[in-house]
Amino acid sequence: MLFLHSLAHLLVDALCAATVFGRLGGAADLTGLILLYNTLAFSTQCLVGLAADRIGKHVPAASASMALVVLGYALPVPAAVRVVLIGTGNSVFHVAAGTVTLAESGGKAGKLGVFVAPGAIGVTLGTLFSSLGWVFAVLLALAALAEIPLAHFLTAASAERPRTGVGKPAPAHTDGRFSLSAVLLLTAAVAVRAVGGSVVRFPWKTGAAAALILTAAVWLGKTAGGFLCDRLGADRRGAKRAAWISVPAAAALITFCSAWMIPSLAGQFFINLTMPVTLWLLYRAMPDAPGFAFGLAASALWPGTIAGKLITLTGPAAALLTLASFFFGLFAILYAANRILPKSENDPTSERSPIK
Repeated sequence: MLFLHSLAHLLVDALCAATVFGRLGGAADLTGLILLYNTLAFSTQCLVGLAADRIGKHVPAASASMALVVLGYALPVPAAVRVVLIGTGNSVFHVAAGTVTLAESGGKAGKLGVFVAPGAIGVTLGTLFSSLGWVFAVLLALAALAEIPLAHFLTAASAERPRTGVGKPAPAHTDGRFSLSAVLLLTAAVAVRAVGGSVVRFPWKTGAAAALILTAAVWLGKTAGGFLCDRLGADRRGAKRAAWISVPAAAALITFCSAWMIPSLAGQFFINLTMPVTLWLLYRAMPDAPGFAFGLAASALWPGTIAGKLITLTGPAAALLTLASFFFGLFAILYAANRILPKSENDPTSERSPIK
């Protein structure tokens, strides 16, 4: 299912962007419609996740959500209805397909990075090439039709495969205790990093080619981040090492070298290494609520982005804010790793208290 969901993630985000910048391009209140779309697509994911964890029908929900996005693009409906359809479909898809990915991950982070990474490509393609909306719609409709039959086929092919369309995901290989402080800190770190990242400007990012190159760096970083964490070890030392490798380098490159293309691309690669690690830590903290864990980070991202766009700092003040936001994220990962993960992969115990 990972390949289908990764491709569908690209197509969902591409079609949503094509709808906003193509089908809604002439709307009188485009700014308000974009605000409504982003609020539905991002800020509702934690609520959708709570519902998904209770209902458990992740594969049918993923298929239905793809269909909603297609209908939002294709139907001759008012602009607000169109936005509600694609925003709701986007939110449900991320939670449902993300939960299936977690179910198949075996407690590792690699597959999670593969799933989340194509979204950046989809947003860029849909924004730059909104005229290809019908191509995205047809491909996404085919993916929606393939979702349930493929899930049944894969389940039948392996009796040991978790029933991702019916039950809960496979165990996250954690001791099952929960650290509220770690969850809150990781969620806050997502919002704070969005604030800091939004004040950075890249003067070299002009034209489609530069946007595509920047997107490629983001995609590579998110894809590599999960595998890096797995390579270093699915324990507290591995997560810490991944954070120390990525965040300081990203903070320096993005804060002080944003005027130049190559250092900026390297900075984007490094900072996006931490995205699947953060999601993975949230899942490890809440293995019995994977949908909520997945949706929580997205729900924090949009308010942080809005706050960052409203900040007008420049010069040293903007640099200080960016550095502070990135290192707050580093602290959150280090703290959460200590609270959530065992000392080593071969030691499933930890020193955490049940509730903090």
